[in-house]
Amino acid sequence: EAFYIAGSGRPGVVLVDIPRDVLQEEAEFHYPESIDLPGYQPTVQGHVAQIKKAADLINRAERPLIIAGHGIILSGAYAELRELAEKAQIPVVNTLLGISNFPASHYLYQGMMGMHGMYHVNIATNEADLIIGLGIRFDDRAMGRFKDFAPKAKIIHVDIDPAEIGKNVRCDVPIVGDVKHVLRVLNKYVQPGNRTAWLNRLDEMRRRYPSLYIPNDGRLWSTYVMKTIYEITPENAYFTTGVGQHQMWAAQYFCKDKPNCFITSGGLGTMGFALPAAIGVKLARPDAVVWAIEGDGGFQMTMYELATCVENRLDVKIAVINNGYLGMVRQWQQLFYNNRYSAVALFNPDYIKLAEAYGIPGFRVSCREEVAPTVEAALAYPGPVLIEFQVEQEENCFPMVPPGAALAETIPLPVPEVVRQ
Repeated sequence: EAFYIAGSGRPGVVLVDIPRDVLQEEAEFHYPESIDLPGYQPTVQGHVAQIKKAADLINRAERPLIIAGHGIILSGAYAELRELAEKAQIPVVNTLLGISNFPASHYLYQGMMGMHGMYHVNIATNEADLIIGLGIRFDDRAMGRFKDFAPKAKIIHVDIDPAEIGKNVRCDVPIVGDVKHVLRVLNKYVQPGNRTAWLNRLDEMRRRYPSLYIPNDGRLWSTYVMKTIYEITPENAYFTTGVGQHQMWAAQYFCKDKPNCFITSGGLGTMGFALPAAIGVKLARPDAVVWAIEGDGGFQMTMYELATCVENRLDVKIAVINNGYLGMVRQWQQLFYNNRYSAVALFNPDYIKLAEAYGIPGFRVSCREEVAPTVEAALAYPGPVLIEFQVEQEENCFPMVPPGAALAETIPLPVPEVVRQ
């Protein structure tokens, strides 16, 4: 019953509490032929009348926007999402946990939205006349100030958890159901669309306000490291991250088409998540390349899992983005507290000696020229490898939505005017 609940409906953790005296007893086990849980009946099929209402709104919309979340991944609705987007010519944006549910190279893909999402995507929510939320919970990290979210838009919300419908933002067409099943029906009623003007508008905003820019000044920026890791790593790869600036940069520069290959901690914000998550991914996908991308603060919270990598001979590649700070907290203290830094500077160990103590090859990279060859060496080595990237210490993560602000108030990435042209 616990496994059935954990893997059905809205998947999640189930606690099984077994008293010690029961554990010590012996019993004959018979696997049940069926599960009987009268109080647990998740809705899988969406209401057809509601789906037809959603299709009608989509067919009449001029500036629709699909927000595709983690629910697409959990339901395996990759093909259905792509069919809807291509048939109706609707641009697709991701929440943080939705990254890798739609091909990053697809012409309809716009990138991540939210606190550190693409500037043009955040502004697009302010101009859209229809928001199609698929497998999302409309959380504040993605939507900004709720009362000002998408002021010109009707909202369609598809989710298997009825508690999420209308919880944070108003909803015009609620649909409770598994998003894969709902989209299969919805796609039958959606008409082929031509939204060239809307797509051109998004392209114009992306050119005018670029969200991805790495200064060519010779310094080692974290963004350069992220971009290089993605470019060199083969397509059959998985990427896990911790929480903080490096996580946002990894999300911003994500450029892969493989489904469900970006594994990160969302609402819980679990620092130190990257390495243990990468271990789990490697055990599940032993033939794939697996990167654990972690900050120096987060890595110190779970670095003892290096022993697990060695003990189980797990070929995990580890990138420690070392800027000497709890970077995201430092950025907030700089921008919103007048540079009054408090408890953000880190005392780091020698990561190379730490790796060697576990019998793992360790590399230290401190300049641009060393990044690509070191990443290639790590990929070629048949076992776990740790790379410490000594990056610029006070690099800030932009675009950024200030705390308590609306998406329309996103601070753009500072770039030279020539780049905007």
